[in-house]
Amino acid sequence: MPEPSKKAVSAFTKKPKTTEATTGGSAIFEAETEKAGIKVKWQRAGAEITESKKYIIKSEGNKHSLTINNIEKDDDVTYAVIAGSSKVKFELKVKEPEKSEAVLPTEASSASAVLGVDSAPAVTGSPPPPTDSIQKSVPTSEIQPELPLDPIGLFVTRPQDGEVSVGGNITFTAIVAGASLLKKPSVKWFKGKWMDLGNKVGTHLQLHDHYDRNNKVYIFEMQIIDAKMTYAGGYRCEVSTKDKFDSCNFNLIVNETPAAGDTDIRTTFRRMSLAGGGRRMSAAFLSTEGHEEGGELNFSALLKKRDSFLRSVNRTEAKTESQPSVDVWEILRKAPPSEYEKIAFQYGITDLRGLLKRLKRMKKEEKKSTAFLKKLDPAYQVDKGQKIKLTVDVANPDADVKWLKNGQEIHVSGSKYIFEAVGNKRILTINHCSLADDAAYQCVIGEEKSFTELFVREPPVLIIHPLEDQMVMVGERVEFECEVSEEGATVKWQKDGTELTREAAFKYRFKKDGKKHYLIINESTKEDSGHYTVKTNGGESVAELFVQEKKLEVYQSIADLTVKARDQAVFKCEVSDENVKGIWLKNGKEVIPNERIKIAHIGRIHKLTIDDVTPEDEADYSFIPEGFAYNISAKLQFLEIKIDFVPREEPPKIHLDCMGQSPDTIVVVAGNKLRLDVPISGDPIPSVIWQKVNKNSDSVQSSDDSRNPPGTSSDLSNDNKLLSESEGRVRVEMHEDHCVFIIEGAEKQDEGVYRVTVKNPAGEDKADITVKVIDVPDPPEAPKILNIGEDYCSVEWQPPSFDGGQPVLGYILERKKKKSYRWMRLNFDLLKELSYEAKRMIEGVVYEMRVYAVNSIGMSRPSPPSAPFMPIAPPSEPTHFTVEDVSDSTITLKWRPPERIGAGGLDGYTVEYCKERSTEWVPAIYGLTERTSILIKDLVTGDKLYFRVKAINLAGESEPAITKEPITIREIVQRPKIWLPRYLRQTLMKKVGETINIVIPFQGKPRPRVTWMKDGQALESKDVGIRNSNTDTILFIRKAERHHSGTYEVAVQIENMEDKVTITIQIADKPGPPQNVKMVDVWGFNVALEWTPPQDDGNAQILGYTIQKADKKTMEWYTVSDHCRRTNCVVSDLIMGNEYYFRVFSENSWGLSGTAATTKTPVYIQKTGTIYKPPSYKEYDFSEPPKFTHPLANRSVIAGYNATLSCALRGIPKPKIFWYKNKVDLSGDAKYRMFSKQGVLTLEIRKPTPFDSGCYTCKAVNDSGEAEIECRLDVRAPQ
Repeated sequence: MPEPSKKAVSAFTKKPKTTEATTGGSAIFEAETEKAGIKVKWQRAGAEITESKKYIIKSEGNKHSLTINNIEKDDDVTYAVIAGSSKVKFELKVKEPEKSEAVLPTEASSASAVLGVDSAPAVTGSPPPPTDSIQKSVPTSEIQPELPLDPIGLFVTRPQDGEVSVGGNITFTAIVAGASLLKKPSVKWFKGKWMDLGNKVGTHLQLHDHYDRNNKVYIFEMQIIDAKMTYAGGYRCEVSTKDKFDSCNFNLIVNETPAAGDTDIRTTFRRMSLAGGGRRMSAAFLSTEGHEEGGELNFSALLKKRDSFLRSVNRTEAKTESQPSVDVWEILRKAPPSEYEKIAFQYGITDLRGLLKRLKRMKKEEKKSTAFLKKLDPAYQVDKGQKIKLTVDVANPDADVKWLKNGQEIHVSGSKYIFEAVGNKRILTINHCSLADDAAYQCVIGEEKSFTELFVREPPVLIIHPLEDQMVMVGERVEFECEVSEEGATVKWQKDGTELTREAAFKYRFKKDGKKHYLIINESTKEDSGHYTVKTNGGESVAELFVQEKKLEVYQSIADLTVKARDQAVFKCEVSDENVKGIWLKNGKEVIPNERIKIAHIGRIHKLTIDDVTPEDEADYSFIPEGFAYNISAKLQFLEIKIDFVPREEPPKIHLDCMGQSPDTIVVVAGNKLRLDVPISGDPIPSVIWQKVNKNSDSVQSSDDSRNPPGTSSDLSNDNKLLSESEGRVRVEMHEDHCVFIIEGAEKQDEGVYRVTVKNPAGEDKADITVKVIDVPDPPEAPKILNIGEDYCSVEWQPPSFDGGQPVLGYILERKKKKSYRWMRLNFDLLKELSYEAKRMIEGVVYEMRVYAVNSIGMSRPSPPSAPFMPIAPPSEPTHFTVEDVSDSTITLKWRPPERIGAGGLDGYTVEYCKERSTEWVPAIYGLTERTSILIKDLVTGDKLYFRVKAINLAGESEPAITKEPITIREIVQRPKIWLPRYLRQTLMKKVGETINIVIPFQGKPRPRVTWMKDGQALESKDVGIRNSNTDTILFIRKAERHHSGTYEVAVQIENMEDKVTITIQIADKPGPPQNVKMVDVWGFNVALEWTPPQDDGNAQILGYTIQKADKKTMEWYTVSDHCRRTNCVVSDLIMGNEYYFRVFSENSWGLSGTAATTKTPVYIQKTGTIYKPPSYKEYDFSEPPKFTHPLANRSVIAGYNATLSCALRGIPKPKIFWYKNKVDLSGDAKYRMFSKQGVLTLEIRKPTPFDSGCYTCKAVNDSGEAEIECRLDVRAPQ
């Protein structure tokens, strides 16, 4: 689930916008910052602008402006304004001043290149260029030698907006500079936002490209052929190279082809040779001589210019020719082709070729499909993974139907495509649609086709793993990573609300790896700090980037060294950044490593080692970190030891500064090597004994040289342990003039007081050396989270139990999201205190904290993480807090939830009240209430009270919402008032049996008394229910009857105040039948009827009567007249010789009566005139001998599968059928089944074998003759 988005903060309240200006003019860009005094920089094409006569920069408070004077074509670049970490880009578009002469621009030609849409006629008398020359947007040989370069992107010429009529063609052209490109750029054309047109190439779309070597440009063209209305919309062209990207949007407008209407085609197709303006006009858009192969005439343009043309022609021809109003189109449609030339000559039409082409197209348009009753829709859309059905209605159910996809026939393959035939419908079902199914489809029947396009829409792309906050140093690499639900999905990156593109800044690199998307900044700067957002069509994720200046800390400096000849000198320092490199200097000159001098860099430690030290190595040595103004220095001193030989005995002597029993301290960092050189003298050579003094038990551990004489240890205590190892971690090395005590990888247990004792026969000497092992501190305990707010928290921790032997210099705090693995450092300067307030967290996200302790040696291991916590804040105060009702001892309050609840949710509300002039708030209820209204009871009448309500959640309680004025607890008398609904102000009509539920609201305090009256009497009916409340009264009748009709009166009364309303209810039903239906008169074909109104009108007005008649033979009733308002009727158009019954229904607003009044006796219509004698006809003989209309066909079948032989036969009377195999009758063989249905004869052979092969004969015999037919059947054995 993506993290809650955090609104990006911009330093600008008003941003400069892209402006257009002409050459030589000036342009002003204005910006306003949120605060005054912020330093603002202006940039042009990435370079900072300095103030000059051309560029004038002004700043007044928080308003800033840039004025550009004497604008030139070179000023058409991208500009930017920078304030702090906010950067806004804008453009200045420079246009040439308009000229007096009309010039056709090169770029416009690409959009106006339309077949069937011509440009405006030229001003001069020269004819326009032919249509072919207009169709090509930029001919290769005619490209201007100096093309304008686009300083921002790759385009030299961008595609322009275009307009085309239905059925016309249009070409869009993009020109890309190729002089600086090593290989051909990649170009994609899109419709809308996502539809790639690369896989739509076909009959209506063509893509072309070529390279112009003369001008070194690439030309890309998209040609739309036979345009349709669905092609209109926005398009986009994208061009990309290895390190650049550019795109351009343009629109296509498709106009409907104007109808021919009543245009006088004789004027349109007549070529005239008029003088003056008429000649120029005719040459401009009528002449087609010399261009017969250039395509058909542009009738749309001709019809548009018809009125202006006719006016110019009428001025010149009004005196010489009169135009009769004749519809020549209608004459040409009806005339045979042989008469076309004669008609053209008769009506003065000279352009016969253009007329015939136009007439042919009109006839083609009028032709209707004979194979399809209903064709496919122009386009369909389906979601990815769903199924779609393409349906057509065919005229012939037996027609052979084919389905094509991008011109290729679709065959049945698994469950992907399903073909169905249901009656006249043919259905193609495509299951599990993918992007590969996004194509053009056709349904083909014979020579006719139905086209459509299927667009597959991808489901919304969700963000599975969101972005994470990062904190880096200046110059470090930053990599944001997120994972989405679909591979290859398109995402957008934004910084502080501004979209990031390769075009805008080349410092950003975008990378895709399956479902993972990366935003990479190789070298970060301070300006890169901010909020970064990744967006898909299904969500977004926000992360914050902190970029800090580099700070280098020295954890261990270089120490001065004093070494003897041929010994080893090691300078070592430790810095905070393991990636920092540096150089070593000797007396200011760089040290060059060789076999004797070695330089090492391992992690944060930099080491200079000098083997076999000589007097020339004595100097000042320095280490300088690269990129930092640090200089760490130390001095190497060369120690010369001169030994004078004394032939006499000399007492042993230890040559150290720490002589005697007062210990000197040597500090060593844990893990480092301790090498202690102890110079000694004495003659003869003394023996050396090393002792470790245990302060707690006063015991001593000792070690002596292997040259110690036996019995030396007898002078030591019994607890001494000889440390005479010459190998291992702790060892002693002996030399003639000195001894060496070595500890490899010092540990805490090696800390203590070491005593060295030298003895010879002349005496002994002792020295104590204290070794202290220091290390990084132990990790502190898990920090505690004390105070939690909306986006902050307070953290406290305790010092570590062991400081590593060095005082703790400070602490480093880190945090991370609960489900993340990446910790983010919160401070770069060490924290001296044991608490810290962490800010800039996202509300509702679970975090953890941990802390490091830092001393002069380094940083401890991290502490255990704190308990997970969530930054939340109390909600805002409840809104619309009002008093709804007050009585003598109760009050009703209501409110609405807070505007801001936050991630902590809402647990409930607390309600309190306080007396006027008191500060004690008393809870109105115990605990919390989740409702937004409350009734407080048992209050003292007459008290004046304040009320307040608070919202409560996990973070605490909100600010209270308080009544502005004290509320007096006292019943408020309100005059009774009835609010009668509008529909009850007129008579309420209901049908018998329906339910009546009338709600009448009213007001009044205290609660009024409600009474109901009907027709002046108290309403006491058992089947009428009355329910009253404080605010309304309800009249309920479960099943209405006619006796419930009447006038109802409602009265509400409070003391001597009263209000009344009257309601009229009418319960109606269908009326009864009319009475006394009788026949008054009969004459000719007519009957006169009369009746009287029904006795029961159903409690509603009679609206009319319906009269029906029925023939006595069939007794089927037919309506003669309905809604007849009179009580008499004349029925006409009766048939002579028939007898009729008549019946009458009465009708009111609820319908016809349930029964009808019927005449008791039938009415006979007398015949008049002569008696008709039918003529006698000779009976026709329909007999016909048998004849086979469809023969038997030779067949070859596989053994084991049923086979059938079929033929068609006609004959009257029905012939008898006989089947033979090799002249043998098959009538009694059970293996064969014979069928005859509607003249189709079928012989079924059950599971034939090779033995059933042979000649089969079908014979038909009737009284008029006989016929037979035969065929050959081959039965093959299965392979």
